[in-house]
Amino acid sequence: MNNKKLIAGVDEAGRGPLAGPVVAAAVILHPNNPIKGLMDSKQLTEKKREALFPLIQEHALAWAIGRAEVNEIDEINIFQATMLAMTRAIQALPMVPDHIQIDGNQVPKISYSMEAIVKGDETVAAISAASILAKVTRDREMKLLDEQYPQYGFAIHKGYSTEAHVAALMQHGPCIIHRRSYAPVRHACDLHNVE
Repeated sequence: MNNKKLIAGVDEAGRGPLAGPVVAAAVILHPNNPIKGLMDSKQLTEKKREALFPLIQEHALAWAIGRAEVNEIDEINIFQATMLAMTRAIQALPMVPDHIQIDGNQVPKISYSMEAIVKGDETVAAISAASILAKVTRDREMKLLDEQYPQYGFAIHKGYSTEAHVAALMQHGPCIIHRRSYAPVRHACDLHNVE
């Protein structure tokens, strides 16, 4: 791919958690305006991700967020929901990319020129940028949800299956943003006689 083509990088955050949405981002970086410090969001501190977030939004040619909600995850499974979130992010871009590079080993079934790149978030700047937008967006949302459901500690673990989260889940039962299709949540549902 040469620099004249519009290449979008796509990544997601939130496949593994027991609660909350899965969020994807698509980013088309400006070929002549590189952003320093881009790397896989998981390798960056929260402070560094928060600092890069507005820089990406400011300096990228285009960016968009897509998501799939908890009910969709439970209905179609997390893999399909992730593909749906990625599709929504791609389709929300204000310009149509010539080619799309997606982190992982699968691409959504939509009619674009696409390739999957394993560990792309570590090697492709646009995918790194997408991983940062997706993670920061989701983390911020989980902090807001923590205010609604303070008993679970969402601000700390962001819905992931930590010991503290599972303990809170068993103690209090699931709330509306817990994924019923995940085994620990199903167990908590059974324990508290909730559907």
